[in-house]
Amino acid sequence: MPLKIPRLLSIAGSDPSGGAGVQADLKTFSAFGCYGMAAITALTAQNTRGVTAAYPVAPDIVAVQIEAVMSDISPDAIKIGMLATPDIARAVAETLARHEARNIVLDPVLVPTQGVSLACAGLEAALVANLLPLARLVTPNLYEASALTQTPLAGNADQMAAQARRLCEAGARAALVKGGDLSGEPVDVLFEAGEKRVFHGRRIATRHTHGTGCALSSAIACELAKGAPLIDAIATAKAWLEGALEAADSLRLGDGRGPPHHFFALWR
Repeated sequence: MPLKIPRLLSIAGSDPSGGAGVQADLKTFSAFGCYGMAAITALTAQNTRGVTAAYPVAPDIVAVQIEAVMSDISPDAIKIGMLATPDIARAVAETLARHEARNIVLDPVLVPTQGVSLACAGLEAALVANLLPLARLVTPNLYEASALTQTPLAGNADQMAAQARRLCEAGARAALVKGGDLSGEPVDVLFEAGEKRVFHGRRIATRHTHGTGCALSSAIACELAKGAPLIDAIATAKAWLEGALEAADSLRLGDGRGPPHHFFALWR
């Protein structure tokens, strides 16, 4: 009898240019040999140059999308990205809690690198109160970690670890604060079960970094769905993302920040 293919659900906004959001999540799921599903939380107008508009979906419509999937095809892991409003965050949390969803990776999308805001006022508090307690892992960048913990922007690994600890104290089982915006060598800091671990990475020379946060968190979720320990899941996801960034220039997409090459290992 064939092995069951890991099933992943993305709960996030739509990026019509395909570089971030549910489109990036679905590409990542496929790259990792997983079956991908999606519940749309917002429609955006964006491309490699930035975000020009965002239109949240009604919370009840987000909830029924999730309900339709959870009641029929139980996901092995769930990646949460852009939620846009506090009401959507609460609706997502209520639906997932009712279905006892597992392996939830929360990538708190708050402010894009370029363009209009993707978060309404009060979203940070709603994420902390409603979704952190459900999360197997939360993966904020430096700016998101600062906003969620209401502390100054971290400038080194020790400060990142302190913010990750605070996110765990707020309810997350583990927190990975991503340091790609640090100067010098990029480091990510994981805090889990009272312990800190630092992941060192390579700075890839490319401007095509649109959607890297979406891709990394989705890749981690894929590995968790396959049963990998969290540390191994993060290490595998980071190695894959470095390869995707190294191959990003070959896509030759757009005039701004294009996406990583999600299928660099599959397209020849």
